[in-house]
Amino acid sequence: MKEKLEKLQEMIGYQFKDPGLLTHALTHSSYANEKHWDKTRCNERLEFLGDAVLEVISSDFLFHTYESMPEGEMTKLRASLVCEPTLAYCADVIPLGDYLLLGKGEDLTGGRKRPSVVSDAMEAVIGAIYLDGGLANAKEFIHRFILNDIEHKQLFYDSKTILQEMVQAKYKETLVYELLKEEGPDHNKSFEVCVKIGDEEIGRGLGRTKKAAEQVAAYHGICKIQ
Repeated sequence: MKEKLEKLQEMIGYQFKDPGLLTHALTHSSYANEKHWDKTRCNERLEFLGDAVLEVISSDFLFHTYESMPEGEMTKLRASLVCEPTLAYCADVIPLGDYLLLGKGEDLTGGRKRPSVVSDAMEAVIGAIYLDGGLANAKEFIHRFILNDIEHKQLFYDSKTILQEMVQAKYKETLVYELLKEEGPDHNKSFEVCVKIGDEEIGRGLGRTKKAAEQVAAYHGICKIQ
């Protein structure tokens, strides 16, 4: 595990003074439950902290980058940058899922690729960096992995609307979203959705909600037909 942590720190460009904080950020509740650990040893508290740090840093970034943008537009753009599918997309670049500590069941059912799991871990890592190295280091991480390539992420966030417009302009067939799979308990559901033009599938997506899964599927659809 030590070698994996070293590799991850190289990937994210931050060396922890307390590597235990990074391990904590990577510990999913399913792993803590399997080990019969105290609830506080999973990454949920760090996720809570990281979410707040991310909101402050992204708000500051948008405020200073888009000086003439009204509040409503900034709110919408910030939502596109910190939503679950976008954070999961950012985490995949690292790829953070490979380093998570998951329970056997969560691992076997695809937890390393589940958007809800990896997006939560991304926020937990932000929280861990903030505690270990302060706001400046957390800001550097957020700018490098989340606040980069904003136009692309905006496309990702608005993917359902954009795909609808593309299909209406280019095709005679209608756009259809189809639920392929729904699994997990009520508090941690996972949905898999495909999107089709007529009978032809053009994209698939996973998400914690049906809407989030449709968004990811639409993004893959855009990539295929544009």
